[in-house]
Amino acid sequence: MAANQAAYEFYRQSSIGQSLTDALDEMIEDGSIEPNVAIAMLKQFDNSMAEALRLQVRAKATIKGKLQIYRFCDDVWTFVIDQGANFKFENSELVKADEKVKLVACASRP
Repeated sequence: MAANQAAYEFYRQSSIGQSLTDALDEMIEDGSIEPNVAIAMLKQFDNSMAEALRLQVRAKATIKGKLQIYRFCDDVWTFVIDQGANFKFENSELVKADEKVKLVACASRP
C-alpha cells in the first residue's frame, strides 16, 4: 500500500496540487492549521485525484513519437517521449508537443 500512496503523490506536481501546497504552507506559517492537518489534507487530495480520474475520465488517446526512456518501478510506468510527439484524442484534432513529454501511469485501485 505504501508504494501506491507514493505513486499518487505526483498529482501534487500539477498546478492545482502546487496551489494547494502553497496555500497549506501559508496557513501553517500564520498558525491557522497544524502541520499534521496539512499532511492529512494532502493525502486526501492524492486519494481524491486518483478517484476522480478513475471514475470520470474515459478519454482514449493515440500517441506517436520517439520513445526516449521507459521504466517500470513500484507499479508505476514512466515514459519520456522526445519533442514532436503527436497526440490524437477521441473525436479531436491532432495535438503536437513542442517539448519533451513525460507520461506517468499507475494502476488505479480496484
